[in-house]
Amino acid sequence: MSYSIAVRALCEFTAKVGDLDLRFTPSPTALEGIVGHRTVASRRSDGYQSEVALEGSFQGLTVRGRADGYEPGQNCLEEVKTYRGDLSKQPANHRQLHWAQAKIYGWLMCRKLDLAQINLALVYFDIVSEKETCLVEAFDAAELGQFFEHHCGLFLHWAEQETVHRQGRNQAAQELAFPHADFRPGQRHLAESVFKAVSTGRCLMAQAPTGIGKTIGTLFPLLKALAPQQLDKVFFLTAKTPGRKLALDAAQVILARADAPPLRVLEMIARDKACEHPDKACHGESCPLAQGFYDRLPAARQAASELSLLDQSALRQVALEHEVCPYYLSQEMARWADVVVADYNYYFDFSALLFGLAQANTWKVAVLVDEAHNLVERGRQMYSASLDQSTLDSVRKTAPEALKKPLQRVNREWNALHNQQLGAYQAYDKPPEKLLQALSSCSASIGDYLNDHPQGLDSALQSFYFEVLQFCRVGELFDQQYLFDISKRDLERKRNLSQLCLRNVVPAGFIGPRLSAARSTVLFSATLSPRHYYADLLGTPANTVCIDVESPFHADQLHVQIVNQISTRFVHRQASLGPIVELIAQQFRQRPGNYLAFFSSFDYLQQVAQLLAERYPAINLWSQSRGMAEAQRQEFLDRFTAESQGVGFAVLGGAFGEGIDLPGARLIGAFIATLGLAQLNPVNEQFKRRMAALFGAGYDYTYLYPGVQKVVQAAGRVIRTQQDQGVVMLIDDRFGESKVKHLLPRWWSIAPATVQMDGLSHTSEKQQWM
Repeated sequence: MSYSIAVRALCEFTAKVGDLDLRFTPSPTALEGIVGHRTVASRRSDGYQSEVALEGSFQGLTVRGRADGYEPGQNCLEEVKTYRGDLSKQPANHRQLHWAQAKIYGWLMCRKLDLAQINLALVYFDIVSEKETCLVEAFDAAELGQFFEHHCGLFLHWAEQETVHRQGRNQAAQELAFPHADFRPGQRHLAESVFKAVSTGRCLMAQAPTGIGKTIGTLFPLLKALAPQQLDKVFFLTAKTPGRKLALDAAQVILARADAPPLRVLEMIARDKACEHPDKACHGESCPLAQGFYDRLPAARQAASELSLLDQSALRQVALEHEVCPYYLSQEMARWADVVVADYNYYFDFSALLFGLAQANTWKVAVLVDEAHNLVERGRQMYSASLDQSTLDSVRKTAPEALKKPLQRVNREWNALHNQQLGAYQAYDKPPEKLLQALSSCSASIGDYLNDHPQGLDSALQSFYFEVLQFCRVGELFDQQYLFDISKRDLERKRNLSQLCLRNVVPAGFIGPRLSAARSTVLFSATLSPRHYYADLLGTPANTVCIDVESPFHADQLHVQIVNQISTRFVHRQASLGPIVELIAQQFRQRPGNYLAFFSSFDYLQQVAQLLAERYPAINLWSQSRGMAEAQRQEFLDRFTAESQGVGFAVLGGAFGEGIDLPGARLIGAFIATLGLAQLNPVNEQFKRRMAALFGAGYDYTYLYPGVQKVVQAAGRVIRTQQDQGVVMLIDDRFGESKVKHLLPRWWSIAPATVQMDGLSHTSEKQQWM
């Protein structure tokens, strides 16, 4: 047997006991931790050795890692831990884990230097006061050797099991046949390109039309590459819940085969959706599933490891059978799964679990990014931060006395900024230093209070605290990829309030390094044009391969018509209502069936739907509403059946504009009454200016490319199989412009509207775009 594990991972497996306890929080950020370690090292002597690489083995198990520091003069090896708050409140099982890590490193150092004895130090560094607390003990090498062998022995059974699992997985994956009778047109090209990308260690950007089976066409070749590329994991990342379901369905198709490899496929979901006791805190004195969590975890982990599909339901069942928290069991199983299906944030967020595990354990991973066009906006959201003054006002009123002074300082600095701004909105070159200092000091005070009173914060103050932490973190990273702005509200009131935003404009600086960190990252979507737009905003590596997969569909399957006699610009909106209603009704009469009608806003949607209902009450219609819950969204989709007829009204770019599958008679057409352009407002105009400065194409990067991408996604709902026939009506004269048509799918055959257009509003080709 040959198995390798990091020191930290070994100790987390063998030395964690007792309760799950998140009260000794929050831990410092990764950046604060790095700075803290550097500060400690800078205080040591000239001969001090930092980041000492160590390795040892026991019965075929290789243990490796980097000790934080070694002081030769004192023969002292240090394990440095950064923290904030009251160290005396640290749970005993946390301290026990830290000593276990120090002892393992101590033995490896004794082996490396042939030492008979060594001093070990736990160095706790307070990032706020910069004070060190050192706990030093002397150990004999023999004693440390026994400790090392004991913990290796505890892990060996699992290691042997994992070795057998991995060997069986790799061998079967190499022999795995494609799970369908044959590839769909274009699907083989996609699969071969994915395999070549992972084989050469490159990033792949694949534009592939809806309906070719992108999910299984990308997952299958990476499973085939597990053995030859020695991959540890495959991460399948999605933007929305439907994408996660498609990935799990594809995995089930593979797992159902007789020659299926013994894979473990894990679904990761958000903590709030997995929590069994949302009214309780995450520690043993509050939650029964946290009490004794690490004592019951080995049995739960073993049971979970024996299942192939660990979706939300299966994982919950295992967790409750063993009385452990489902969410934290899923985090544990992320270490042992072969394929992990999760949201983007699990790999791309600042504190992303999967990316952190991959880095800490030096995993070789392949990453699939589904519907990758969404990563631009999602990235911006992940790396941005905002604070609302009304929230600050609210928490100040109910805050404990100890926090009133730091909160008041924040309010004072905020008002100073707010009062010197004359207009409702203004963008600034950089965030205000004094306010950031006040926020940083305030967050430290709240953190200290939280440590001293773990159950003493109300939910509003706690939420504000996390918002402040994010704001301070983003503030430290502010550069030309960001905007800082202040938006005032209720200008007619005597005291108006404002919102502060640190807006990430270009997420490439954060996404790019994570794309490069994987053995291969595959970005795939039906809409990744133009390539330079996504390359610039996502930071794809210079040697990224780009492919445009041929469509399995033919132009005569989809009748695309541009209705250029109607303008959907805001100034013409009222005049467009009647003509759009007549257009929908005429098409419905010609070919009854199920249609989707997309609009730029809920207000526009409601006006057209209301007028259609008044004029043509026989046409069945249903509408998307603001803030629909998941069950309501499913009800909306369930109206589209093979036997039904009617029109579903939806907002372009919303829940029904992508990621839904309505094949055959369930959907035969779409009306898209908008170019999808972002709203013209001060924020977007600032984005346009910044895009122009960075890339020289401000309007295109801010409005045109994202808008047309939404249009193409929505149109892609109509043709889902090679037997489908449908119609798409692009309602606006701007669709006829050459630079818009250039962005539409090449396989479309676009014709002018063939419907009777009498009485429809007409607009000149020279009208302004906005």
